[in-house]
Amino acid sequence: MKAGFLTLGCKVNSYETEAVAELFRHAGYEIVAAEAKCDVVVINTCTVTNTGEAKSRQTIRGAIADHPGAIVVVMGCYSQLESAKVSAIQGVSVVLGTKDRHLAPQYVDEYRRSKTTLVRVDPVGAGDAFEGMTIQAFARHKRAFLKIEDGCDNFCSYCIIPYARGRVRSKDPAAVQSEAKYLASHGFSEIVLTGIHTGGYGKDLKDYRFADLLRELATVEGLLRIRISSIEISELNDDVIAILASHPVFANHLHVPLQSGAQKILKAMNRKYTNDEYARKIAELRERIPGVSITTDVIAGFPGETEADFEEMVSFIRAMRFSELHVFPFSRREGTAAARLPDHVDGPEKKRRVARLLALSDELAQEYVRENVGKRFVAIPESYEAGYLTGHTENYLRVRFQGSEGLLSKPVRVRLTGAAYPVSPAAIEP
Repeated sequence: MKAGFLTLGCKVNSYETEAVAELFRHAGYEIVAAEAKCDVVVINTCTVTNTGEAKSRQTIRGAIADHPGAIVVVMGCYSQLESAKVSAIQGVSVVLGTKDRHLAPQYVDEYRRSKTTLVRVDPVGAGDAFEGMTIQAFARHKRAFLKIEDGCDNFCSYCIIPYARGRVRSKDPAAVQSEAKYLASHGFSEIVLTGIHTGGYGKDLKDYRFADLLRELATVEGLLRIRISSIEISELNDDVIAILASHPVFANHLHVPLQSGAQKILKAMNRKYTNDEYARKIAELRERIPGVSITTDVIAGFPGETEADFEEMVSFIRAMRFSELHVFPFSRREGTAAARLPDHVDGPEKKRRVARLLALSDELAQEYVRENVGKRFVAIPESYEAGYLTGHTENYLRVRFQGSEGLLSKPVRVRLTGAAYPVSPAAIEP
């Protein structure tokens, strides 16, 4: 039997899809590309924006059309919140949410016996345990993702994810250590710690926090680099910063979501910090971790965002000197506090603001690359083609340089020789 997989949304979804694929592999399935002929199709959905929902519906219907007769399993955030809509789509066989995905192969067997659409979606709650799925079969020469946490306690006014994922739930520290050791011993030089609210790890554990996990991971033999997928400014406390600054295994890059640089909008977003507090913490990071690359998320067109608010955000972003922005237009999600706010920004104006922020991101990225020309870094190559290696430096610069295929996944000392973006030329240092 053959099973194919389709994923929408974030890196956590990607991890979970790979973990479920391993479960099917252990159950005797051959894992094939989603476009190939297969007996089972698993679709991991997204609901973070209206666009994500629309793409999820489109992907479900497309998979049903492309694989007549296949068992179609739909799981993830969209099906968690809209299980009735998903199960009503003709051709859907099994509906799961963001829980019990480790039972997906069993549910497929159950569907084969009953030939009746199964809906196994229960509400997410504060008492839920972490769903302990792991991955041991990442693609060779790629960085490995390690999911350490699920759920979010922040309840930002625009975000539906806490309702789809529940509250913070942390993976057992011993299980995290075991998975990290396995990955390191099987040739993965870099791991990326990921979660819905990664820096919230440990909030549900007794006397164990994110800093404790980082301290233990720093001792794993064979790991050359550990990267944190994202961390909130409020979670960059003294302990975390001290560990990041004192252990060279941690990447010299942090993704610290901002969302808005306008004080009024931050409050309306329920972001729980001021722009002054954010700026002070970024200044502290740069003082204690020299050369650190800081990237961020920003939302354009939040309800009530005036032109003056937008200009305040642009000025703040410039002052922060981010090395790249991830830009999103505000997406109205029914069930969130922001959906009920007045003065929504119209579509064309949101597009204009997004375009301006994207242009600013390119400008900041080019500036950051120029600042680093001539400097020396350690790159870990992830791909090889026609005599050239491509990979990332410790401060998340993407570089391309001449070298042999045998250097894949190994630390290579390079010097940045040019200021191109998004891929910069470099040369191996003798």
